[in-house]
Amino acid sequence: MRRTVFEAEHELFRASVREFVERTLLPLDETIRTERALRRSVWLEAGRQGFLGMQVPAEFGGQEADDFRYNAVLGEELARVAVAYNSIVSIHTDICAPYLLELATAEAKARWLPKFCTGELITAIGMTEPSGGSDLAALRTTAVRDGDSWVINGSKTFITNGGHADLVIVAAKTDPSRGAKGITLFGVEADTPGFTRGTKLDKVGQPEADTSELYFTDVRVPDTFRIGDVDRGFIHMMERLPQERLSCAIANVAHARGVLDETLTYAKDRKAFGQPIGSFQHNKFLIAELITKLDVAQAFVDQCLAAHVTGDLNSVDASKAKYWTSEVQNEVIDACVQLFGGYGYMREYRVARAWMDARVTRIWAGSNEIMKEIIARSTGL
Repeated sequence: MRRTVFEAEHELFRASVREFVERTLLPLDETIRTERALRRSVWLEAGRQGFLGMQVPAEFGGQEADDFRYNAVLGEELARVAVAYNSIVSIHTDICAPYLLELATAEAKARWLPKFCTGELITAIGMTEPSGGSDLAALRTTAVRDGDSWVINGSKTFITNGGHADLVIVAAKTDPSRGAKGITLFGVEADTPGFTRGTKLDKVGQPEADTSELYFTDVRVPDTFRIGDVDRGFIHMMERLPQERLSCAIANVAHARGVLDETLTYAKDRKAFGQPIGSFQHNKFLIAELITKLDVAQAFVDQCLAAHVTGDLNSVDASKAKYWTSEVQNEVIDACVQLFGGYGYMREYRVARAWMDARVTRIWAGSNEIMKEIIARSTGL
């Protein structure tokens, strides 16, 4: 089915992203997986291409393109190679950017945004804690006011870009007695005394992504580094989660599509019993099912993207998109592994790596169980 959500300028942008992927990213693909982090040189090149500050005003060095479809194109092209590349970059461009653009102080914007756009300053967001998971209201990290500063203590885990981020947006309890209504957000620079990082976490998949634990021991930040209003951090996060979940959904479909395209080629070339394995009725029917499921998922995601561009995407539809596409993604890639047979279980094949990489998409950005809870509550249950 022909997609109608993008216009000519978005497709021209897509060509630029593909050229960047082929020239800058793919030659380093194996090295990035080994080093378990995206090299700074890749970030800097992405900055030179204008990919990192698409929504940032020109006064700070950004592209001032108030159109999330450009982010979607970037996410799709990165995810087609490996879903981890999208998660690494989208943390910066899709998730952290709105907090800095919409909630940071004028002083903080002037300090952070120019280097945010060039790739000299890499960002991460510290929400998840060891004991909390998807329950953001159960944060234990605290921030106590001391004059014109705040003193932060606590820890975060599963933080993408955590091992090399120059700036971390940290959610902390400023009024523990008020639960979710007592959370505030802060920008913590990596060289701040008391801020330390744990070792890179040994994940099942997505080795390209640097995922770490972060620790805060009497970390002092000025009030000018506060992001948003005091005690309104939970609301600020809830308001911006739909974009994060849409970003995940976009990547889920693109990732599965890339793997399925590769599997179709394999099914045409690989022979068994004297004929291509794709010519067997079971495999033909399976492939037909996979294509259809992806096309249907894509249609819903495109509608969500169009709604987001006009400011009409709500948290329920974003939750549906995140939940459903992650289920379809995992189902499609698992079937692709089966079609590859024994080779599908070999790490040297992208389909095997994609299978491991995809599993976490049903967990992060709010587990699928949380997504179902949000959807069900919208019915009045």
